[in-house]
Amino acid sequence: MNVPGDLRYTKDHEWVKLLADGATALVGITDFAQSELGDIVFVELKPEGTALAEQEIFGTVEAVKTVADLFAPVAGTILELNGVLDAAETVNQDPYGEGWMVKMKVADPSSLDALMDAAAYTEMIGG
Repeated sequence: MNVPGDLRYTKDHEWVKLLADGATALVGITDFAQSELGDIVFVELKPEGTALAEQEIFGTVEAVKTVADLFAPVAGTILELNGVLDAAETVNQDPYGEGWMVKMKVADPSSLDALMDAAAYTEMIGG
């Protein structure tokens, strides 16, 4: 299972990567999550400009046999949706790269410190 060391993780299997500006982050689902869901066929996300509280649902991922909610790892505002996700299988192929879900302005960048690092997430998923 791929768990990059430069990301933070949630118990709900989202990842977050703080970008170079220190206030913007990419959010997606983990390799573990996409492998558990199976073939992803559709991603639905709240629109740009939506303000999110920590753990608020910001969208859903639909796989062949199930639908899973996406939870905001931290509070912030959606700045951009990943347009590549019109081809939802991108999430299965590259969950940490081209398969990111949203770019968000993080309300408090220090809140990422409360999320799991790669070692803690790996332990949680039994890796």
